[in-house]
Amino acid sequence: QVQLQESGPGLVKPSQTLSLTCTVSGGSITTNSYFWGWIRQPPGKGLEWMGAISYSGSTVYSPSLKSRTSISRDTSKNQFTLQLSSVTPEDTAVYYCARGLGSWYVYDYWGQGTQVTVSS
Repeated sequence: QVQLQESGPGLVKPSQTLSLTCTVSGGSITTNSYFWGWIRQPPGKGLEWMGAISYSGSTVYSPSLKSRTSISRDTSKNQFTLQLSSVTPEDTAVYYCARGLGSWYVYDYWGQGTQVTVSS
């Protein structure tokens, strides 16, 4: 069974770059038809899809975050990484990584989530 685990700093200062890594076990991120995404949930709000990277390494981003978001991968470590630049307190959220099967937007396995707070 695939498992995903987010890691990264829990506190980021405004204007800095948020960087999170998702480590995948129980399956390869290069397996055909799988997509690996980042989703966040600000306090008191719903889930927001941020972007994803495919099994082949192509990426798709949310239009509202595209200018600040980058997703990359390290296949040797079976990890994929989120970078969100120029963060503000509005980027405070629980950040999740997840696996999609055959879709950029529908996910069947999720990490437990990690809280990131943007504050000086």
